[in-house]
Amino acid sequence: MNPTVARLTLRGLLGRRRGLLLLVVPALLLLVSALASGSDNTDTHGLTVRILGELGLGTLVPILGLVVGTGVIATEIDDGSIVYLLAKPLPRWRIITTKLAVAIGVTWLFSVVPTLLSGLLLYGTRDGMVLGYTVAVLVAGAAYSALFLLLGVVTRHAVVAGLGYALIWESVVGNYVDGARTLSIQQWGRAVAEAVAGDTAIGADVSFGVAVPLLLAVTVGATVLASVKLAGLTLAGEE
Repeated sequence: MNPTVARLTLRGLLGRRRGLLLLVVPALLLLVSALASGSDNTDTHGLTVRILGELGLGTLVPILGLVVGTGVIATEIDDGSIVYLLAKPLPRWRIITTKLAVAIGVTWLFSVVPTLLSGLLLYGTRDGMVLGYTVAVLVAGAAYSALFLLLGVVTRHAVVAGLGYALIWESVVGNYVDGARTLSIQQWGRAVAEAVAGDTAIGADVSFGVAVPLLLAVTVGATVLASVKLAGLTLAGEE
C-alpha cells in the first residue's frame, strides 16, 4: 500500500455525498433488525436468515461494494484527476492494490459491523449463524469491492454495469436460472456462511468447495485485470 494514495482515496470517498449513502444503508439494516427483534414473531431463526441473508448479504453488501468499489477510482477517471496520480513514480499495480485495500476496508466497516450487531439483536450467539453471516459478509465484501473496482477502470458506466450484475443477474436471473447461481458472489457468500455455521437452513446453492476458489479467483483476477487496464490507460494518456 501507498499511504499517500490511501489517504487521498479515503478522503475523496468519505468527503462527498457518497459518505451519507454509506451510512443510510447500514442504518436501515439496524433499524429493521431492531424492529424485528421487538416483534412477536417466534420464528427467530427464519427471521434472521431472511434479514441477514436477503437484506444484509443480498442487498447491503453489493450496494456498498458498488458505491465504494467504483467510488475509489471511477470518479477520478471520469473527471481526469487520475492523470495527476498516474504521473507519480508509482507502479500501477500498487495504485490498484492500495485503492482496493481502502475499498475493502470501508466496505467491511459499513457492512460487517452492522451485520454483526443486527445478528446479535435478532438471534444472539446461538448455533454460530451470526458468525457465519459475518464471515460471509467479509469474503463477499472483498470480492464485490474487487469486481466493482475493475468495472470502474474498464468502463465509464461502472455503476450501471454493477447494478446490472447485482440486481439483474444475482437477484432476478439467479432466482429463476439454477446455473446462474454458480456465478453469484452472493451465493458464494452463503456457502461460506453455511460452512461456518454448519446450518443447512441458510440455503446455499453452491458448495463450499466451489465457492472459496471462485471467491479467490474473482478477487485476485479482478485486481490483476484492473492493474493491467490502468497501465494501458497510462499509455493512452501519454500518447
